[in-house]
Amino acid sequence: MWSRNKLAILLSWLLIAGCAVGPNFKPPEPPQVTQYTSERQPTSTVVADGQAQTFEAGAQVIEEWWQLFRSPQLDAIVKQAVAENYNLQSALARLRQSQETLKAGYGVFFPQLTGSFTAQREKFSPVQFGASAFTGNTFNLFTLSASVSYLLDVWGGQRRAVESLAAQRDYQKYTALATNMTLLGNVVNAAIAAAGYRSQIDATEKLIALQREQVRLTEDQFKAGLVAYASVASLETQLASTEASLAPLKQNLSKTEHLLASLAGLIPGQWVPSNFKLAEFTLPRQLPVTVPANLVRQRPDILAAEAQVHSACAQIGVATAALLPSFTLNGNIGRNVSDITQLFGNTAGTFWSVGATASNPFFSGGTRWFQRKAALEAYQASLSDYRQVVVSACQQVADTLKALEHDAQLLKAQSQALSAAQEALDLVLANYHSGLANYLQVIIANDQYQQAKLGYIQAQALRLQDTAALFVALGGGWWNSPAATAAVNPSQ
Repeated sequence: MWSRNKLAILLSWLLIAGCAVGPNFKPPEPPQVTQYTSERQPTSTVVADGQAQTFEAGAQVIEEWWQLFRSPQLDAIVKQAVAENYNLQSALARLRQSQETLKAGYGVFFPQLTGSFTAQREKFSPVQFGASAFTGNTFNLFTLSASVSYLLDVWGGQRRAVESLAAQRDYQKYTALATNMTLLGNVVNAAIAAAGYRSQIDATEKLIALQREQVRLTEDQFKAGLVAYASVASLETQLASTEASLAPLKQNLSKTEHLLASLAGLIPGQWVPSNFKLAEFTLPRQLPVTVPANLVRQRPDILAAEAQVHSACAQIGVATAALLPSFTLNGNIGRNVSDITQLFGNTAGTFWSVGATASNPFFSGGTRWFQRKAALEAYQASLSDYRQVVVSACQQVADTLKALEHDAQLLKAQSQALSAAQEALDLVLANYHSGLANYLQVIIANDQYQQAKLGYIQAQALRLQDTAALFVALGGGWWNSPAATAAVNPSQ
């Protein structure tokens, strides 16, 4: 029977072995606010172009939110980008790397077994034994041995190290999700931008044609002595300005197409230009709004920052354990023979040992102490980084919500301007056909209509882009996507 003292020692050992030094990680507190801006969030935007968008508090972002735009061409490019984008492939490879590193880290919890075999021919000097008058013997020595060691994780330093590796795995997981979220947002934004530039180019080319005709007619009037040359010069200046605006639009369209190619993993020379039109995009009418407390559990960049905090917290435990004694159990067994044929024969040359090793860092010039202080500061730095990511994420949502309100107001004004220009053009055309207006007046009215159309196109594209930006700002809905979660959560 064991004595009470032995039992107490064993229980104390088990109690120590069951805990780990260093702080236990707790996720940072979420923002204690219920809205993103100081002003009350409206339930809907104004009606613009016949459509109002409603904000649904607490609603979820659907897993494939880009499909709300109802564009098969967009769906196809998104699918290609997710499959071929190199940034996403790199992020997924780093995730797999972190998973393998974590698996390797679990090895510290198992005994380390090694085996060795040596064969040597040697001669020892009898002088070292005080027998200089004799010559040494030459002989063969064959040694086969096995050793085992097991590091007792008394203070939990190894467990904290593996905990840090697991947090790094989580960091890579959420980084991959954030990369995917950013990729989707960039593809949708670029597709809408391409459609907008294409529509603006079309409207600008029509405007240039009208202004050229207007210049021609005014030149005829000048030659007939009906107007001063200043009128011609003014119109030529206006035409030159409009023509100058066309090249940047074409350049922006080219850059956007090149961006789409890059996002899809292609060199621009391999890319077949898209043919997006604004008319093919449907404006999502119901928009989710996640409260800030839930946003921190959904935005992958926030979760990645939280994983960094977790890793830094675990490293405090690793540094603390390094200040304390370490204990290792070890043993070895083997056999020495002079004839290799007897290696597995008799037991005459067998040797073995079993023991334990305790080591304590008494003095290291303060290295371990300051390493622990550095770990504490690293934790504080990661915590500040996390809070900044949260603040920036909430700012992004707030900016996007406000942008959608103002986009609707802008589009409403531009739509009214376009309607007024259309009515004016229709009236001038009617007067022209009745002989009450000349052709120059028709050209001027058409010019005003095309200019109003340019503003309308820009407002329309901006509203679509900011709608996509809201879905990205809210996290992209990855948590509702089995495919996305499966990609970053391999079977254990």
